[in-house]
Amino acid sequence: MSTSPDDDVSPPGKVRLDKWLWAARFFKTRALAAEAIDGGKVTVNDDRPKRARLIQASDMVAVRVGPYQHVIRVRDVSQRRGSAAIAQELFEETPASVAARAVVAEQYKSAAMTFAFQEGKPSKKERRAIDRVRHRP
Repeated sequence: MSTSPDDDVSPPGKVRLDKWLWAARFFKTRALAAEAIDGGKVTVNDDRPKRARLIQASDMVAVRVGPYQHVIRVRDVSQRRGSAAIAQELFEETPASVAARAVVAEQYKSAAMTFAFQEGKPSKKERRAIDRVRHRP
């Protein structure tokens, strides 16, 4: 009898954290989800979990993807990755998290507009000014 990575031995109503993050489409692969968990970018109920941590409905999960922090409540668990519509049914993001992500997105947009150049790449003088603003030597 061979065992494959898809064989599931978890109790009903619970699933591994790395598998759930992949199924909920926070990460494109389980390996990326596991790397984020090991790197401390994911917390479950304010604890730093291991990738095999079993999660269930009503758990609070915080996931940092790039500059954005998602704070979500698990609604349902799934072993399989489905469509985006199905993935959205697996969790509910807190209103505070949505507002915080909107603020960060606005900050990134305004920072990008600050350095927008109308004509081609910056001259040497403009590059030096940019370096001064960014505090580079």
